[in-house]
Amino acid sequence: MLSRTLAIILLAFWLALAPAAQATELVMVEAKGCHYCIEWKAEIGPIYPKTEVGSYAPLRIVDIADGAPDGMDFARRVNFTPTFILVDEGQELARIEGYPGEDFFWGLLTMMLEDNTDFEDSAKTN
Repeated sequence: MLSRTLAIILLAFWLALAPAAQATELVMVEAKGCHYCIEWKAEIGPIYPKTEVGSYAPLRIVDIADGAPDGMDFARRVNFTPTFILVDEGQELARIEGYPGEDFFWGLLTMMLEDNTDFEDSAKTN
């Protein structure tokens, strides 16, 4: 009885120390030589992880030839690059097909996050 109680306490302690998994991700599907992928990486790539949306939905870049990463399910086939797929717990929530340029990308991404997650843009709420 004591060893079972001790095991439960140790398990609870271990779970409390385990890092929380990031459920929401932005998956960028790219193709080698894709001009718009290269443009996105030059304009947005360096600043994305430093932004509020980048913190909320970290970026994962995958090649179109590889398909969906293990444990991830896209709602439909990816036909265009870049395609930005919002994923939560392995399931696609929404996507942006193509790169409309820096000015439109941020607005589309923010709307996609607000419509499909509990993300709130602090610039709007302040």
